[in-house]
Amino acid sequence: MEKSVRKYSNTEEMKADEYRYWQSRPAHERMRAVGEITLAAYAIKGPVPDVHRLQRTLICLQRPQR
Repeated sequence: MEKSVRKYSNTEEMKADEYRYWQSRPAHERMRAVGEITLAAYAIKGPVPDVHRLQRTLICLQRPQR
């Protein structure tokens, strides 16, 4: 992993550079980073019992054959 230190003159320049970096990464790497950030946020928050969660329903549809 290549590490570097950069100095920015303003936050807009920093945000633009960060956006370009993440756009250059493949989708699977961006999704993995989102997962890591989500898990870190939940770890900071701590366990919360009785949380209402989204209910997912799986429905299988048969496509008509052509």
